Amino acid sequence: MSLEQAPEEVKLAVDLIYLLESNQIDAKTVLAALKIVEQDFLRKAEQEQRHD
Repeated sequence: MSLEQAPEEVKLAVDLIYLLESNQIDAKTVLAALKIVEQDFLRKAEQEQRHD
């Protein structure tokens, strides 16, 4: 499967990995930041679900 045909979440993951690696961000920092991002988006998803 080519990246063009991949699901959107895979494309986004590849973009994020490229961005983080090209900026040489420490793996521990990335993982800590991803936890914060996950919490934020879980909150947003919960709010969106309430509005549906």
